[in-house]
This record gives sequence, structure tokens and C-alpha cells, in this order.
Amino acid sequence: MDYPNNHIMNNIDSIIQQAEQHCKAHGARLTVKRKQILAGLIQSNKALSAYELIDFCKEHYGESISAMSVYRILEFLENERLVHKLNLANKYIACAHIHCDHTQQNVPQFLICKKCSKVTEISIKPSTIAELQTNAQEAGFKLISPQLEINGLCDSCIV
Repeated sequence: MDYPNNHIMNNIDSIIQQAEQHCKAHGARLTVKRKQILAGLIQSNKALSAYELIDFCKEHYGESISAMSVYRILEFLENERLVHKLNLANKYIACAHIHCDHTQQNVPQFLICKKCSKVTEISIKPSTIAELQTNAQEAGFKLISPQLEINGLCDSCIV
């Protein structure tokens, strides 16, 4: 992989090792191709589509992975709670909590920079989501997913 410096490479390797341990603990296996896709998402500072991940693997590993395979890998990684799908953009990001215990009590939410597409994962208390669900019900709606994707501008783009 091409990394700007060794610190980033070591950090990505460390995160991949944590993800591998997470999968083993759940009786799953993080294969080489799954690691490659996950590394692409970790390395990126923005959400990536399956086709952008295909390009990443070709550029960094010389691997040609079919779109169907990438979608299956992304589904596996999502089921293992290692990545999140941004539904509005139909793109994926690595979970910001891979390196920790991974037992989140809060609900992940996503801030998306409208200018540079950087995505930051934040957490919201379950009580806030419950209040949102109540408000939605009062308005005649049932929330299908508590995930919020909020557009804004990151500090780097506010100039």
C-alpha cells in the first residue's frame, strides 16, 4: 500500500489486526480480500462506493475484484459492524470504533462534508434517538433506521 508515512501504515495495520480479532471472536474470518477492502475504507477520509474500492484494490494491490465480490465483502463487513453504509450516498465508511471494545451503547451518526465528502462518525445517546422516534410517530411516521446522515462543512472547508 502507498501510505504517506509509516505512522499511518502502522495505525492501519493495528486497526486491521483489531478487526481480525473481532471477527475471530464471532467465528468469522477476515480474508485477504476483506482486509484489502477494509484497508481502503480505513485509509480514505471519505466514504467510498464499491466501484471506488475496486479501483483502490487494483491500484494498491494489483487485484481485480468483481463488483459482486466487493458488495458481498461490504455486506460481511457491515454485518460484523466494521463498516457502515451511508444510505443516501450508497457508499461505505470504516467504523470509527474498530480499535476499541466495539460494544457501543450510543447510536452512530454521520457528518458529511458537502464540499470535500469527508465523513466523521459521531455517537448519539439512545435517549435522543428515542425522542426522535416519538416525534416521528407523532408526525405519522415510523423510523426504519435510527441512522442519521447530516450534511455540513468540515473545519477544513470553512474558509
